[in-house]
Amino acid sequence: MDSDREWMERALALAYRGLGQVWPNPSVGAVVVRDGRVVGEGWTRKGGRPHAETVALDAAGGAARGATLFVTLEPCAHHGKTPPCADAVISAGIARVVASIEDPDPRVSGQGFARLREAGIAVEVGAGAAAAREINLGFFTRLAEGRPMVTVKLATSLDGRLATHTGESQWISGEAARQEGHRLRADHDAIMVGVGTVLADDPSLTCRFPGSEDRTPVRIVVDSRLRLPLTSKLVIGARTIPTWVLALADTDSLRCRALADLGVEVLEIPSEEVGRPDIRQALRLLGERGLTRLLVEGGGRLVASLLAVAVVDRLVWFRAPIVIGGDGIPASAAFGVDRLAQAPRWRRIGTVELGDDVMETYARTA
Repeated sequence: MDSDREWMERALALAYRGLGQVWPNPSVGAVVVRDGRVVGEGWTRKGGRPHAETVALDAAGGAARGATLFVTLEPCAHHGKTPPCADAVISAGIARVVASIEDPDPRVSGQGFARLREAGIAVEVGAGAAAAREINLGFFTRLAEGRPMVTVKLATSLDGRLATHTGESQWISGEAARQEGHRLRADHDAIMVGVGTVLADDPSLTCRFPGSEDRTPVRIVVDSRLRLPLTSKLVIGARTIPTWVLALADTDSLRCRALADLGVEVLEIPSEEVGRPDIRQALRLLGERGLTRLLVEGGGRLVASLLAVAVVDRLVWFRAPIVIGGDGIPASAAFGVDRLAQAPRWRRIGTVELGDDVMETYARTA
């Protein structure tokens, strides 16, 4: 029904609000509709609790009895840190549930829908399914592969250069593109960069657009040998914003202690070969810590290491209308492609004009 699509679009918009704030939980939106009007709505709150259904049902109160609940993910059926949402839906007297997709978490996986149907509630599944899967791709990736979804963000010239040969990169993209980049940060649980980017640019990796100041995610630096300067912006702000460093297990213990004393958490990861961290193991470690959505902002060596092991799920590419030339710094370092058949393939899923810049979003095809 057209009205069902309308209400589900509203629930999906609510789910989107929680991105970057709810890990390790999924971001869910819920709308309670009775007699053609909204009587309650909600989304998963910061830290993953309370769940969207609980927020929406509490807002609806007695008006939920006999109403329809539109929800972007199957209501949970297990006891965790909160009671099962399926039980809350039943207790509220909801007559019909329209859900986007089943929750693949083995603790749920259809059991929520079964419990609702056993209670006599009509259940329909599938409205807004594609959008709901995209919103919670990070949650699903962590369940399936034990790692967060990886989004690589690049801001380059038309010929794919991050900076001139002298390292100058500020600013390749325009103001509108940079603001969109900050919004992208707010939608992720963590931002990752290589230590080379920190040494070159001394970034703060914060969200800096109006209303986003409290949404800065965890900041992560891949730094095998702990070269991160103690005077860098990341270290100086580590007591305020969680800051993690991924380092090899045999790094200088005194340096580890100095960073820890300043609020930086050093996480040890194994090496893939001498002097190089195992990026797969690093991602699994981040998954174990609950991260579901990871935004990678460079540099070229880190991007190459992720592409080489096929763990980049989304590419967000900002292209500025300038050409830097072959001596500029490339968006990705070499990662061993000898034949075109070896090159990662992508499907473009979005294009947005931002002033003179263009933002393209790509999904990995395999």
